[in-house]
Amino acid sequence: MLKDLFPKKKRYATVASNTSARDKVPEGLMEKCKQCGQILFAKELEKQVKTCPHCGYHFTLSAPERIQLTLDEGSFVEFDDDLLSGDPLHFPDYPARVERSRQATGLTDAVLTGTGTIIGYKVVIAAMDSRFIMGSMGSVVGEKLTRAIEQAIADAAPMIIFSVSGGARMQEGIFSLMQMAKVSTALARLDALGLLYISVLTHPTTGGVTASFAMQGDVNLAEPGATIGFAGRRIIEQTIRQKLPDEFQTAEFVMEHGMIDQVVHRKDLRAVLGTLVSLHDKGGEWSGR
Repeated sequence: MLKDLFPKKKRYATVASNTSARDKVPEGLMEKCKQCGQILFAKELEKQVKTCPHCGYHFTLSAPERIQLTLDEGSFVEFDDDLLSGDPLHFPDYPARVERSRQATGLTDAVLTGTGTIIGYKVVIAAMDSRFIMGSMGSVVGEKLTRAIEQAIADAAPMIIFSVSGGARMQEGIFSLMQMAKVSTALARLDALGLLYISVLTHPTTGGVTASFAMQGDVNLAEPGATIGFAGRRIIEQTIRQKLPDEFQTAEFVMEHGMIDQVVHRKDLRAVLGTLVSLHDKGGEWSGR
């Protein structure tokens, strides 16, 4: 029979994708490494101080996370958390954007400042936060940094600044650019007294922050792979009409060319900072003990 030569194909039931199971995966359970693409469990990533165990990629840290990883447990005391940005240029949507950043981060602006201890030694610390308008430096950031440096002078304590920034905050115009000179002047007073300033550059540190306090440390450190520079890569290439090396503006490239002192893996950073502070301790003068 003709129909026997062409048997009917078996029909298989279509299995629907289990979207409900996928939707039940808790948010934040896993992270994908931006460098090697490995899928990492968030808890394991925390144990690795938010660095990829496969390729060493350093994930972004918030300012509170940075403080927690750096200082002795329970030693941090925040100050100047009541300073709020104005809107000097009446820039469109700027107040609303600042408020959204406050709600999203729990911070009043792009830097967290205070005092604490590292292995028992008192320090004044400032940590910038890229979640707050890309860590841009406006009037509040400059004022908080200046006050932190003045506190270090009053306490005769080392100053540590963790930088992460897209540069000056354009919504505040010349007022943001003035912060470069203001913070640098305060650091000059700190230096005149022979007090230690350690600058730690993280990804990315660019623009006016790089052109001022981020590069003025007695010791300038950086995390591996961090982008460090002033103008963007594309702008430089268009200006000089040359192709830049692939590793241009990385922490390793910058160190090779003498602009920073050392590239330090995040897991070693607290120990390195503790060693530097202890080596510069003036007979216990800075010690919080």
